[in-house]
Amino acid sequence: MSKHADTARVTIPALRARKGGDKIVCLTAYTAPMAALLDPHADLLLVGDSVGMVVHGLPNTVGVTLDMMILHGQAVMRGAARALVVVDMPFGSYEAGPATAYAAAVRVMQATGCQAIKLEACAGIGETTAFLTERGIPVMGHVGLRPQASLVEGGFRAKGRTEAERARVIEEARSMDAAGAFAIVVEGVAGDLASEVTQAVAVPTIGIGASPECDGQILVTDDMLGLFERTPRFVRRYADLRGTITAAVAAYAADVRAGSFPAAAEQYSFGPKR
Repeated sequence: MSKHADTARVTIPALRARKGGDKIVCLTAYTAPMAALLDPHADLLLVGDSVGMVVHGLPNTVGVTLDMMILHGQAVMRGAARALVVVDMPFGSYEAGPATAYAAAVRVMQATGCQAIKLEACAGIGETTAFLTERGIPVMGHVGLRPQASLVEGGFRAKGRTEAERARVIEEARSMDAAGAFAIVVEGVAGDLASEVTQAVAVPTIGIGASPECDGQILVTDDMLGLFERTPRFVRRYADLRGTITAAVAAYAADVRAGSFPAAAEQYSFGPKR
């Protein structure tokens, strides 16, 4: 029997019912140990394609593959017992059309056991979302700043500067809502635009660099814990693990060089042989 067998996991209908109600707590997770630490506190854990930048050191998310997402999705599912687990569909795995997206999403869900997948808005996203949801694949949408489009857009640019940008974000959100998405991430948009999107759709919105009026919030966990020197403007750092780790490693290195590690208490001793 699984160690998680007696734990009730957050469900898609339960999360969707939180629209306009209790705020939804979301964080990213890429490994089993971190997922286990976050699980008691988070309603939703996103295995984001941000793993490419956070864990693998890539310059953006474009180089992330389906195999990478599956590997990290499997790890997170081993650590998470309560939170709903959503896996990002990486660049190139769904944009070609509904059939391509379906085949990739089925592979991810069967290999990881996750509860849903996430799609960034793109051409034809409403049709693709409907195709998946009608075939039993829960979809979380993503509008606003689209990391997978960073090369086309010249970097990670917040949205909402022009009326055309605002209209596009709202239309994409409405399209995914109408197509059956159970929630929509709203990333990197002007605060009033995030509020407008939240009011325009019937499903919960999850903000990141958006507005407190969204139905929930998500951050990249490593950013929130202060593991990187640079922190995006929209991140609140709740810890300085970069400083803590640096100090701990420096202390370890000093002990090794001084010959004080390992001490007697940290060595095995079996006594004389008889």
